[in-house]
Amino acid sequence: MKGGKSKAKSDNKLAVKKQAADTKKTKKAVKDPNKPKRPPSAFFVFMEDFRKTYKEKHPNNKSVAVVGKAGGDKWKQLTAAEKAPFISKAEKRKQEYEKNLQAYNKKQAAGAAEEEESDKSRSEVNDDDEDQDGSGEDDSEDDD
Repeated sequence: MKGGKSKAKSDNKLAVKKQAADTKKTKKAVKDPNKPKRPPSAFFVFMEDFRKTYKEKHPNNKSVAVVGKAGGDKWKQLTAAEKAPFISKAEKRKQEYEKNLQAYNKKQAAGAAEEEESDKSRSEVNDDDEDQDGSGEDDSEDDD
C-alpha cells in the first residue's frame, strides 16, 4: 500500500487542527444585555433621518446598500453648518450614554463586591466538604 505512513501523519495533523479550530470558536465572550449601548456618531444620527426621507422618495427601493451609498454621498456634500445639528444630537446622546455607563459600572461594582463576599462563604463551606469525602478513609496514601 503506497503512502500509508504519510496519510496517517496528514490525518493526524488535520485532526489536531480541527480540534484547535473547534476550541477557538467556543471562547467567545458573553455580552451583558443590561450594558448600555454605545451612542451613534453624527453620521448615524444623520442616517436615521436620511433613511426616512429616502424611503418616502423611493418607496420601491429594497436595497440597504443603495440607501447607505446615497446617505454617504449626501453626508460628504454637507457643509459644517449643515452637519451641526446632527453633531449636537450625537454629543447629547454621548453624554447620556456616559451617565448611563457610569451608573451601570457602579451597579456592576456593587454586584461584584456582593458576589465576592458570597464566594468567600461558599469556599469556606467547600473546604469543609473536601475534608470529608464520605469514604471514612484517610486521604493520605500509605505505602505499606
